[in-house]
Amino acid sequence: MAYDEGLAGRIRQHLGADPGVAEQRMFGGIAFLLHGNMAVGVTGDDLMVRVGPDGTDAALARPGARLFDMTGRPMRGWVVVDSSAVTEDGTLGEWIDEGYAFAASLPPK
Repeated sequence: MAYDEGLAGRIRQHLGADPGVAEQRMFGGIAFLLHGNMAVGVTGDDLMVRVGPDGTDAALARPGARLFDMTGRPMRGWVVVDSSAVTEDGTLGEWIDEGYAFAASLPPK
C-alpha cells in the first residue's frame, strides 16, 4: 500500500531535525518513532497517532478520528485520523504533538 508522501513531508517538517526521531516502514506506510517508540505515522492517506490507552476516548471525540484497526482487532491507544481532518497545519501539529508526547513518556527501546 502506498502512503501519502505529502502528509509524511508535513510531519517531517513539523518534527524538524529532532535527533531522537527515526522513520521506519510500518503498517504498509511510514512511521515516525521517538527513541524507538512510534509516535505518528501515515497509512494510505490517513494519519496514525499513538495516544495511549488513557488518551483514546478523548482522541476519538475529535473530528475524523477512529480506532486503529488493521486486523479486525481494534487497538486502544492508537487512532487513525482521516486525511480530511488534518488539512490545516495547526490541527496536524496538535495530533503530531500528542503522539510525540505519548512516545516521549515511554522508556527508549
